[in-house]
Amino acid sequence: MKDKFDDFFLNNDFDINEPHSGHEDRFLRKLSRQQKSRRRISWTWMSAAASILLLVSFFLGKYTTQENQVHSIFPEMAETETFFVNTIAQELTEIEKYRNIETESIIEDALDQIEELEDQFQNFKKDLKVIGNEKQVIKRMINNYQQRLQILEHLLFQLEYIKNPNKQNDNNNEFI
Repeated sequence: MKDKFDDFFLNNDFDINEPHSGHEDRFLRKLSRQQKSRRRISWTWMSAAASILLLVSFFLGKYTTQENQVHSIFPEMAETETFFVNTIAQELTEIEKYRNIETESIIEDALDQIEELEDQFQNFKKDLKVIGNEKQVIKRMINNYQQRLQILEHLLFQLEYIKNPNKQNDNNNEFI
């Protein structure tokens, strides 16, 4: 066995010299570059993105199935409804940027209010089919959309204030 080891070390040319100067620095730079490229995506960003996607798809999914029902009864409502749905979707996307542990409860409360308004909106659609007074029901539907936007705009204002409490509201010159 000893002969095999001696033979192995005699027949192989091992590098026994010291590395060049700066070798450790070059190695550490390469190592840090590899670690930066391997950064994991944080779960908070993944959950926020999933929430945005879920909210927007849920809202747009409900909109597309119900769109044809209302538009067949009252075609002029199509343009108005499209405007409100797109604006609400944009507001929801903007709100999701502020989602974190501090703002979670505020956002969820507002989304609960939006959900209640959505339920109320469904009742208006049923009324539109049953009741003959279309103008009054349509006004209530538009008012419902306006209430949703007001809730979302107020929520955005609150979230911006939480992010920067010293910032003053330019429109009203007052603090929340």
